[in-house]
Formats: sequence, structure tokens, C-alpha cells
Amino acid sequence: MDAAIKTLEERATQAEKDVARISKLLSVLETTTEQAADSATASKEQSPEAQQSQTTKPKKSKEHQTNAFTVKTPKGMIDYTPPQMMIREHLFKTITNVFQLHGAVTIETPVMELKEVLTGKYGEDSKLIYDVADQGGEILALRYDLTVPFARYLAKHSVKQIKRYHIARVYRRDQPAMTRGRYREFYQCDFDIAGEYESMVPDAECVKIVCDILNALKIGSFVVKVNHRGILDGLFATCGVPEAKFRTICSAVDKLDKEEWTEVRREMVEDKGLDEEVADRIQKYVCLNGGIDLVQRLSEDEKLMGNEMAKKGVEEIGKLLRFCELYGCSEFVSFDLSLARGLDYYTGVIYEAVLTGANVGSVAGGGRYDGLVGMFDKKGRKVPCVGVSLGVERIFAVLEARSKAEDSVQRTNHTEILVTSGQSGMLEERMKLCAELWSLGIKAETEYKKNPKLLSQMQNAEKEGVPLAAIIGQSELETGVVKIRVVGSRDDVEVKRSEMGPYIKKKLQEL
Repeated sequence: MDAAIKTLEERATQAEKDVARISKLLSVLETTTEQAADSATASKEQSPEAQQSQTTKPKKSKEHQTNAFTVKTPKGMIDYTPPQMMIREHLFKTITNVFQLHGAVTIETPVMELKEVLTGKYGEDSKLIYDVADQGGEILALRYDLTVPFARYLAKHSVKQIKRYHIARVYRRDQPAMTRGRYREFYQCDFDIAGEYESMVPDAECVKIVCDILNALKIGSFVVKVNHRGILDGLFATCGVPEAKFRTICSAVDKLDKEEWTEVRREMVEDKGLDEEVADRIQKYVCLNGGIDLVQRLSEDEKLMGNEMAKKGVEEIGKLLRFCELYGCSEFVSFDLSLARGLDYYTGVIYEAVLTGANVGSVAGGGRYDGLVGMFDKKGRKVPCVGVSLGVERIFAVLEARSKAEDSVQRTNHTEILVTSGQSGMLEERMKLCAELWSLGIKAETEYKKNPKLLSQMQNAEKEGVPLAAIIGQSELETGVVKIRVVGSRDDVEVKRSEMGPYIKKKLQEL
């Protein structure tokens, strides 16, 4: 019995060894098969020339293989270089200063909104909204502007009165025109006043803000066109446009700043089914522009004044123009009946700023939208609002072109003084002096090389447009002074180190 058991154990041990040997052989066979398959696939994907080259050249490692993707920005989006950012920083600072001058506070809203928040607010432009892929059950879209998110914000937080500004990116799936400042991703700078106030007072302040900003930027001659949705709807009704077609005809009129009347008329008649006689009646109005004189002329139009919407609109425009005169900006304002602004949410005064000496389209636009907040309020409570939005990219295009035309150094930083030395072994002393200047609130930097030549340092300061240079050496350290040089004129003055802060700040003001 013992012998039989021993024999069975020996056979079991041998069987385990055989199984292990077979498993090892199968693993080797499987690896060889996979490698052969990978090699065959790679060979099929290569051209005959590449296959031939493979037989004579060793295969490159993954570290040496080049990337196959194209290095570019998405269509209608752009990178900005340091010189460009200096211009943009100046632009944003100027706009923000004017907003704050008028007492506005700022808010922030998400770059994405629920799709239902945005749809139905932009008329025919709703097709330009960027949809976002489903990220967990919510149908989202990138914001098209800052106005609709602001209205949603007012409703969500039950805000009844606020004067706010908001500077942020918005997105439109539009056909870009890069040379004219039309992008798919761009900044808007919005100023809005929400709340119940005296008629046309907030509206006039929005016009004044646009004029102040464009004048502060010294951007050239411009005009702020103003009109009223009530006047447009009234004249449409007077001319015989069916009420159901008001918005679509308004969208066509809005193209008069880009297209000739013949093309706009063709769109009205052929594409939107408007009667030819009605289109011709509209033309008699939309070709008019002026000031108080035009208000008086429309007030004497009995047929037009028979429409309550038009009558109220003409009265409010007259008041707006008077308030603009009080604000000292009436010389820049034109009452223009061709201005329509195609967005559906406008309910009263509308306006648009255009540069008269540059072909970039409108650079600012806005108007009154008293019903928008009520769309988001559960009880439909309305909050009257009026605002304006500045198109930063178009203004930037003009400022950049002007900067390139000027024969001057285009700065890429804000450095006020470069800390230098003409002697060796001064790196640590230069670093100490930089630290002192930073603590005094002076924008300073020094070169990172251990022993740079003084001439090279001064040339770099001149190239970068740095106005001042601080020069130190062993003698300056021993006597406790710093030599301050005006880079442009190369004039030097020795100043006590303890007094260098006030001296540098005063010198910067003089320059």
C-alpha cells in the first residue's frame, strides 16, 4: 500500500512539472505571435519607401519620434505676445477706470450657462451659440455675451438695484474676420444699471461712459448712434409690417451698416416675404439721421405719432439727447433710424458706437432690456435694465495698428529701473539693491548673469524702454550712494542710498 501511494505522489509531481513546462511554452508562443502581428500592422501602415528604409536603419526610440499633431490655435482664437499684452493691459485699465469713476461694482459669472438660459434671447444669432458636450445630465453652452448671464444673476440673487461692470471672455460660433477684430473667443467689457430710476437718466450715463472711454483711449473720431425699439416697432406697424415679422425685419434693418439698401430690401422681400410697397415705406424712415431736429420732424409725423410705441420712443429719444447735452457728450451722438440691433431682448433705447476713421465695424453697443430678468424670475417680476458692451478686440486692432505706425520702443514690461554694475563680483549686491527697491514699491530688475558687461546692460535697458538704471560698484558701496542714470539721455546723478526711493519716484514722474 505504501509503495502504491509513493508511486502516485511521484506521478503527481511529474504532472505538475509538465503543466508548468507547457504553460511556459504557451507564454513564449503568445508573445512571439503578438510581436509578429504588431510588426505586420506597422509594415502595412508604412509606405514602400519607409519599409525599405526600415531594413537599413534602426528603428527610432519613442523619445526621438516627432509629434504628429499640428501646433496651431483653434479657428477664430488667438495668442497674444508681450508687446500686444502691454496694449491690452492699457486698454483694460482705461476701461476699468472709467467704469469705477461712475461708481460701478464688479461681479463674475460662469463661462458656461444652462443652454435653456441662453436660447431664445439672441434672435437669428442664436445659431452662433457654442454647445458643450453633456457632462453629467446638464445641457450647457458657452456664454454668447455677458448681458443674459447678468439677467440670470439678478433673478437668482433677487437683486433689484445694482450698477455693475464685468470684463470677461465670450464665445460665438461666427465666421471670423481676424483683420477686423472679429473672433470666436473674445473679451467684452460690460457696464449695466439695473433698477427703477428716472426715465433716460441711466441710459444717458451709458452713452456718456462710451464717449469717455473712447476719448480716453485717443482712438480717433467716432459717433454713437442712438435709436429706440419703440420707434422701430411703431414705424414697422405704420408701414404695414405684420407684427409677427417685426423681429425678423428688424434683423434685416440691422444689416444696413454693412450692406446697401438694395440688398437689405431684397432680403426683406425675397427671403422674409415682405410686400415690396411695405419695404419701400420702411426705406423712407430708415435713411434718416440727425439730432433734436429729427426728433421734431418725427413728432410732426401724424401717422407715425398715431402709434403709441413710436410716440413714446420719440419722446424718450428727445429726453436722452437733452441729457447727453447736459453730460457734455452730445457732439458725439447721432439719432439714426437705421440702427436696429438684432438682439431680441432690447425693449427701449438702443445705441452703437462706430469709429468713423477705421473699417472695423461697431466698437460698442447696448440698450435697454426691461423684460429680460423677468424671463428668469419664478414669479415673472421684472427689473428694468440698461447697459453697454465694448468690443475690446476691435478697439485693440486699431490701437495695435497705431502703435506699430509710431516710431517708438514698444515696451513689453513695466520695469522702472534696471540695477546694473560695471564691476565683477557684484551679483549679490545687485540682488540686495533690487530687494530694497521692491520694498519701496519700485519696479526693478537685474540681469541674472554673474558678471555682465555694463554696456550690454545699458543696451538692454534702452531696447526694453526701461527709463532708469541704478549703477553700483565698490566705491558706491563704500560711500553709501547709488548712481541713477536716465537711460535715454545718459545723465548720471549720485544719490544717497537712504534717499534713493523718493528721488527715483520723483524722476519717474518727470519722465
